[in-house]
Amino acid sequence: MGGDEKLEACNEVLEEENEQKGRFFDFFWAPIYWFKMLANETHWSFVFGVLAVYGVNQGLGGAFNRVGTDYYMKDVQKVQPSESQIYQGIISIPWLVKPLWGLVTDFLPIFGYRRRPYLIFAGLLGTFSMLLLSFHENLHIVFVLLSMTAGSTGAAIADVTIDACVVQNSNIRPYLAADMQSLCALSSSIGALMGFFLSGIFVHLIGPKGVFGLLSIPYGLVFLVGMLLDEPFMPNFSYKKVNQKLLDASKAMWRTLTFPDVWRPCVYMFLSLALSINIHEGLFYWYTDSKDGPSFSQENVGFILSIGSIGSLLGALLYQNVLKNHPFRHLLFWTQLLFGLSGMLDLMLVLRLNLKCGIPDYFFVVIDESVSHMINRIKWMPLLVLSSKLCPPGIEGTFFALLMSIDNVGVLLSQWGGGVVLHLLNVTRTRFDNLWLAILTRNILRITPLCLLFLIPSGDPNASVLPADILGGKEEAETPENENIELVSLVSSVDGK
Repeated sequence: MGGDEKLEACNEVLEEENEQKGRFFDFFWAPIYWFKMLANETHWSFVFGVLAVYGVNQGLGGAFNRVGTDYYMKDVQKVQPSESQIYQGIISIPWLVKPLWGLVTDFLPIFGYRRRPYLIFAGLLGTFSMLLLSFHENLHIVFVLLSMTAGSTGAAIADVTIDACVVQNSNIRPYLAADMQSLCALSSSIGALMGFFLSGIFVHLIGPKGVFGLLSIPYGLVFLVGMLLDEPFMPNFSYKKVNQKLLDASKAMWRTLTFPDVWRPCVYMFLSLALSINIHEGLFYWYTDSKDGPSFSQENVGFILSIGSIGSLLGALLYQNVLKNHPFRHLLFWTQLLFGLSGMLDLMLVLRLNLKCGIPDYFFVVIDESVSHMINRIKWMPLLVLSSKLCPPGIEGTFFALLMSIDNVGVLLSQWGGGVVLHLLNVTRTRFDNLWLAILTRNILRITPLCLLFLIPSGDPNASVLPADILGGKEEAETPENENIELVSLVSSVDGK
């Protein structure tokens, strides 16, 4: 019996070791299986397209662009923080007209193709605008804004195509809507994490103008995607029908917006963004000030922003694995409340309360960035899922672009509102006496959208949101025109809001 007991004990130990190894391999292979599942359920080209646009062009390139632009405005153009805040809003204007890009790419093919010419144009536009900023000496602020706006236009046009793919697949497979938004968020967060981590180093080594030169590479990849995009050729397209199609699409969008189940969430999303004023430029100037601020170097700023991207990534993972099945209204209540409270960390930092508690600036800012970005990502994810569910069949891409444009108007107003607040409180390149008051004003405004939560549906987040009259035409709307976004095989991987 003693031998049998020892043998049984050995078997139990081996089973425990196998279980531990199995858990490790499950943890390692789970993301790969998830990507494979999405590729099988949708199409591998869809997954690849999301990684290319969101990961490289918007994630990695967007991080380089943000840090490079901040230092370019501060050190090269030498503008005030309130002016820089207004200029950032002007640069984002192309994102406000995303429905226009969506309508044009949907209904106006060029040389028989609906997608490829626009992606090629977007890549060329972004590449040349970044090279102009990089190589031109003493460029006037007007031409700087024109070049940066042109680059922003290229990114917006490229974004519309992938948005259309995401929304179309969300309508066809509503059970994967949260997974597809998680794919977009994870790609963007990982790309931004890498970009922010490297951006400060590159700004220090080659300066902000050199960083703009590097940004021509992500736009070059957009051009490459346009060259390799596989879509059906339309030799006999009737341009006479374009006006009628545009008119029909506009009527369909307006009809959809008149439904209370659609316009009420749109109003909430717009106001929640517009009321959360952005004072990033004031904080950035204070971060790098040697007299009143902590005087962070370029490397430190990049690393701090990369920590914020880790927070965004954790927020996306938390939503995907824990929170995606929670009702929209319940989840938004807590995230909006925590978003307002997290802003108090900035207030403690500017008032130097962290030093009184013995916490160094650098360590405190890292905590601040990670917490605020994680909460902001969790707050934004259910709004993206809800937006994808509000899009009627047949005009998914264009209507989703319309919803994102409404949100971008809210973001623009928050940037300009923050610039006005900084100007009224006399926060300049060297004066930060009232920066704490700007932060307090922002934090109070962040909580005000809680009064509007009645506009958000409170039911099952996995159920359809659209009224039955709109969904009734789903089968008719699913035409081959919506199935022509497909990438051909690439020799090497090409890895972008």
